Amino acid sequence: MKKSIVTVATVTVVGFSSAFFHTQVQAETLGNLKDKQTEIKSDREAIKADLSKAEAKIADVLVELEELNQQITQFDDAMKENKAQIEKVQADIAKKEQEVDKLEKEIATLEDAIEKRFNKLKERAVSYQKSGGDVNYLEVIFGSKDFGEFINRVSAVNKITNSDANLIEEQEKDKKEVNEKKDKVVNSLEEMEALQVELKGIQETIKQQKEENEKKEAKLKDKKADLEGLKEDLEIKDSNLADLQAEVRQSMQVERQPEATTRSNASSSNASNGGELQTLSSKSETKSKSSSAAPKMSAGSGSVSTIVNSGRQHLGVPYVWGGKGPSGFDCSGFVSWAFAQGGYSIPSSTSALVNVGQKISYSEIQPGDLVFFDTYKKNGHVAIYMGGGNFIGAQSTPGVSIESMSNSYWSNAFKGHVRRVL
Repeated sequence: MKKSIVTVATVTVVGFSSAFFHTQVQAETLGNLKDKQTEIKSDREAIKADLSKAEAKIADVLVELEELNQQITQFDDAMKENKAQIEKVQADIAKKEQEVDKLEKEIATLEDAIEKRFNKLKERAVSYQKSGGDVNYLEVIFGSKDFGEFINRVSAVNKITNSDANLIEEQEKDKKEVNEKKDKVVNSLEEMEALQVELKGIQETIKQQKEENEKKEAKLKDKKADLEGLKEDLEIKDSNLADLQAEVRQSMQVERQPEATTRSNASSSNASNGGELQTLSSKSETKSKSSSAAPKMSAGSGSVSTIVNSGRQHLGVPYVWGGKGPSGFDCSGFVSWAFAQGGYSIPSSTSALVNVGQKISYSEIQPGDLVFFDTYKKNGHVAIYMGGGNFIGAQSTPGVSIESMSNSYWSNAFKGHVRRVL
């Protein structure tokens, strides 16, 4: 910024000196005119140099703006994807809650039926005990007046002890089965609620990143406007100097200099200035193209380095739940995609990746091994170890990134689970 202020101040001085010189040009000697011509040429070269710098900076800003716009678009897409996932999880949670309510009603109905059957059984037992004169089933049976009554009482007691007891046993069995179903639904519900919390956190993180990029975009647009204003001022000063330069040439002709020499000098000056402009424009264009070119990666097919380094060109791609490609990754989707770049096919879900390959100790870890972290659940996050205590993966924030195993968050979440796939 200071440099721009100095440049403007220099141009302002040139402008004042040029205005003063305009009133004196007719009275100058040939020698003075040549000195003025040299001075103007030097001033114009300085202005053109500043113009070239301004154009290069504008080109750089345009490249940065384009990259930011692409990132903002990616964040918009990621937010849409995650919103859809959140809505799906919410719908699943609502269904599970309905299942729980239904099962709870079934359990309550069974418990009520069991209680009623049990009360009836107690009433019948008391009745038979009273008819036998004591509190013992044997007394009920052996208190019969004759054989016929004995058979009737035995049948009645058997009916109570067998049919009612069997019914209660079946109801208890049904109740146990319903409770087991309820436990499964509740566990599934808790897991989905945990996913919902994580997705909402991811959505908020992406939103914040998008807002930060929009702030950067606004600053870059202001910077571009300032640079374009500076460029316009420089072009005006250069135009004024060009007019003054033409007046000097006319005055030199009046001093009876050879017309051919004057024309030759003017042509040489124009050619020089034109060449400078063309060279500066070419440099600016080359720089712009160079800045906008995407970095290229080179790696051998099937090598560990291909897998480990495949994500470098996608650093910053936002996290998308269920994403399996460069438009958006989740953790397991990125791991599966990276191995595919090396020619290997592995599962794209964390629950499946915990069983692939061979489990090894952290002391044996090598680049290309999978590392697991206990985040919202056990082994809830997976990434690829790069070596040097670093890993690469699709983190919920800031998306595809390289992280350190010694980072406080990741070191607490890492419980030593490492698997070697290759």
